[in-house]
Amino acid sequence: MKAHLITYGCQMNEYDTHLVESQLVSFGADIVQGVDEADFILINTCAVRGKPVEKVRSLLGDLRKVKAQRPLVVGMMGCLAQLDEGQQMARKFGVDVLLGPGSLLDIGKALESNERFWGLAFRDELHDHVPPPPVGKLQAHLTIMRGCDHHCTYCIVPTTRGPQVSRHPDDILRELDLLLAAGVQEVTLLGQNVNAYGVDQGARLGSYPSFANLLRLVGQSGVRRVKFTTSHPMNFTEDVAAAMAETPAICEYVHLPVQSGSSRVLRRMAREYTREQYLKHVADIRRHLPHAVLATDIIVGFPGETEEDFQETLSLYDEVGFDSAYMFAYSPRPGTPSYKHFDDLPREVKTERLARLIARQKDWSARKNAAKVGTVQELLLRGDAHDSGFLEGHTRGNHPTVVPKAVGVTGPGVHLARIEHATPHMMYARLVDASGTDLPEVPRLNPEAAALTSPLAMA
Repeated sequence: MKAHLITYGCQMNEYDTHLVESQLVSFGADIVQGVDEADFILINTCAVRGKPVEKVRSLLGDLRKVKAQRPLVVGMMGCLAQLDEGQQMARKFGVDVLLGPGSLLDIGKALESNERFWGLAFRDELHDHVPPPPVGKLQAHLTIMRGCDHHCTYCIVPTTRGPQVSRHPDDILRELDLLLAAGVQEVTLLGQNVNAYGVDQGARLGSYPSFANLLRLVGQSGVRRVKFTTSHPMNFTEDVAAAMAETPAICEYVHLPVQSGSSRVLRRMAREYTREQYLKHVADIRRHLPHAVLATDIIVGFPGETEEDFQETLSLYDEVGFDSAYMFAYSPRPGTPSYKHFDDLPREVKTERLARLIARQKDWSARKNAAKVGTVQELLLRGDAHDSGFLEGHTRGNHPTVVPKAVGVTGPGVHLARIEHATPHMMYARLVDASGTDLPEVPRLNPEAAALTSPLAMA
């Protein structure tokens, strides 16, 4: 079998794709890079917003045409597969294999069945499963929990991924050891709400550390860099900020979704915190980590949001001074309380407000990034940038960064670099040694052409 996997959505989906891909390899499948080479195509889907759902619908339509021309097995997994919406889509387009987020280990049964297979149960064995590490990667994801016990009115995740289940710390550390042995230098801990790690275990909580203490354990493992996502402000504790400050391996990057700056809108979202409580979390983070890089998520145009509410979001953005943000116009999702009970705002209102928020974000990101010019940052270089004479990577604060190749540093790894130029969404730097001295650049075959295509020249 030749399999090709396509992933939409979050980092959790990327982790799940790797999990299923490793299962397929263990069954003897070859993983190929294109649709044309494959006889099994598996789509890992997202259902959080309408746009990725439409992408899946379009792709399934194209694959149905391919199936009419040659033998092809089409599979669909992930959040959309768990919903009636996705199951109706699967029937319409003749999907052969359907796996919900809790049934990923059924992939072997699905392929052995030789008939249409649907697996939608939430199986306990998934939480104990430790996939093999990715090959040749410096970065890796590590799931510490699945599901969510919060019920934000706009969110479909509790339906698609089920209630919260924390993985046992022994399984987490065992998987971490495998990642380190494979050469991974940066690990991102994943969960729908990492701050609530262990809370679901109730009477067994004594054998599960708090999230702050899990951070300390992971940070003491020998891993070079640790990040985590996503945090829910309701469960954020000051001890998390303290653990980050105490543990050098934990990167000073905090992604703390606020969703709205209006306490009234937050109540309608059922977010379980107020604007004032969120700002206290920010103050706690900055007390322990004065130079923390803060990122957030914001939904614009939630049902009932007034112009006054939106102005509160803009003022909160200014008060916090976020380094970056993921910003979205509200997308009504069937099956959520907000879809059922609230009237959507006009599209043009949402679009106009989103444009204003993006402008505010660009202004703050430009200011924050400009403040890094002249500083030396630790970069994790992933490999060649668009121009092969340059390498791309990111700082401990998650800033995308491009550097010219230097003598002795022509490939992936962790290195130091001095930031020379910054835009709202990108930094440009030169590699330096431990003393801060510039490393000599690798000579270019055509210096004039290199100057014209340099990221610095194009910025």
